[in-house]
Amino acid sequence: MPEVTERYEPGVPCWVDLMVPDQQAALDFYKDLFGWQGEIGPPESGGYSVCTLHDKPVAGVMATMAGEGEAAPPPAWTMYLATDDVDAAAHRVTQNGGTMIVEPVDVMDLGRMAVAEDPTGAVFGLWQAKDFKGSQIVSEHGAVVWSELNTSGLDEAKSFYRNLGIETTPMEGAPGYNGLAVGGRTVGGMQGLENSPPGTPSHWITYFAIDDTDSAVDALIRRDGSVLVPPYDMMAGRMAVVQDPQGAVFALIKPVPMQNA
Repeated sequence: MPEVTERYEPGVPCWVDLMVPDQQAALDFYKDLFGWQGEIGPPESGGYSVCTLHDKPVAGVMATMAGEGEAAPPPAWTMYLATDDVDAAAHRVTQNGGTMIVEPVDVMDLGRMAVAEDPTGAVFGLWQAKDFKGSQIVSEHGAVVWSELNTSGLDEAKSFYRNLGIETTPMEGAPGYNGLAVGGRTVGGMQGLENSPPGTPSHWITYFAIDDTDSAVDALIRRDGSVLVPPYDMMAGRMAVVQDPQGAVFALIKPVPMQNA
């Protein structure tokens, strides 16, 4: 079981959560698809659900929130980068062309978080751990295995994320694809939007490991999900890009071992 027991290094993706209009429907969908356990949380946590796999935290689900007179955000997964100081990281975001969507705020005794947009328009979170360090299960069936930035401005993104402790290097054997590294270890990927449909905005996408990509896609369709990119083989494994029934986009992959990963 790939279990995370240590605190995440700054710059490493450490958590993902989902915001959707129907929280209970999402909990039911991902329980069926990945085997997660989770229930709507108490009022003091805003009803936030911490979903578990093997009784350990793997991802969050929350109901859509919008201020008075504001349009509700679309259903989406958000990836969080670990940081030792979320306020300092938020300052680096704005000093380097990014925008804060949610300013740093304490989450009870669990940690301190913020949500930002990079200069190319991709949204991501920041997490400063206190009692809660993030995902404790990764890289196995039903857990996050990869985080990928798809961006309209590769050079701009490289410079921006370097200020958050992430270096970018070409990925061997994958022309046009870049590895995102922290402390010499590859923790994610980055590519341009050349192969995306016209009009696709910059975005982070979360990959969940799955034992059988084709079977998982069939199960997703039966549960009213939709397929954006059907299963296909690539250097990292057999993958597909899909949407849950409420429209949140994510990727499924049956991974194969990668060099330098």
